[in-house]
Amino acid sequence: MTTVVVVRHGETEWNREGRIQGWAASPLNERGRRQARAVGRHLDDTYGLDRIVASDLRRTRETTAMAREGGELPEPEFTKGWRERSFGEFQGLTYEQVFGEFPEHRGSTGMLGLESVPAGGESLLQARERVLVAWEDLLEQASPDEEVLVVTHGGPIYVLLAHVRGMDLPTAITTLSQRNCAVNELRYDHETGETDVVRENETGYRDIEATE
Repeated sequence: MTTVVVVRHGETEWNREGRIQGWAASPLNERGRRQARAVGRHLDDTYGLDRIVASDLRRTRETTAMAREGGELPEPEFTKGWRERSFGEFQGLTYEQVFGEFPEHRGSTGMLGLESVPAGGESLLQARERVLVAWEDLLEQASPDEEVLVVTHGGPIYVLLAHVRGMDLPTAITTLSQRNCAVNELRYDHETGETDVVRENETGYRDIEATE
C-alpha cells in the first residue's frame, strides 16, 4: 500500500470573503498560518511522511512552509499539476457575483458547467484532466509502503475523491466539503490498482488557537 495524505491549504482573506482565488497569489491570513502549523504538528505525530508534493501557488507554498515549521516534514516538490482551477478574469470576484451573472460556469449545472471556460481560465473538465494526470504521475512514482503528502486546494480534492469513488464531478462539488487544512487519507493498493478513502475532511486535530 501507498498512503497518500491530501491536505487543503490554510485560510486566506479571500476564503473569508467568499472570493474566487483560482491561480491568484492570495496569501494565508494569520488564522491560516496557525492552521498550517497545527496540521504540520499533526502530520508529524501521525505519519512517517517520505515525500511532499504541493501546488506551486502562493497559498499552498505558504501552507507547506508553515506545516514544516510545525513538524519535521520532508522538503517539498512544487508542481502546477495540483493547482486550483484557473478562473481567469473572474479571479478576485465573489462567487455570488460570478455565478449570479454567469451561472453557466457553476460546476453543479452538469455538462454545461463542466465545459464552460471563463475568459483567460480553464473549464472544470480541463482542470480535472490536469489533476488526474498529476495523480497518476504520483502513483507511478510511488513505492509500496511510501507515505506521500499532497498540499493542494478544494477543487483538486473534489476531483480526486470523485475519481476514486466513481462519482460524477457535479455531485462531488455539491455534496462534498473541505475545510481549510482538512486532512484526507487515501491508500493505494499496487496489486489491485484500487484506492480506498480512509479519512476525509478531518480537522479534529486542531486546537482552539488554530480554529478561532
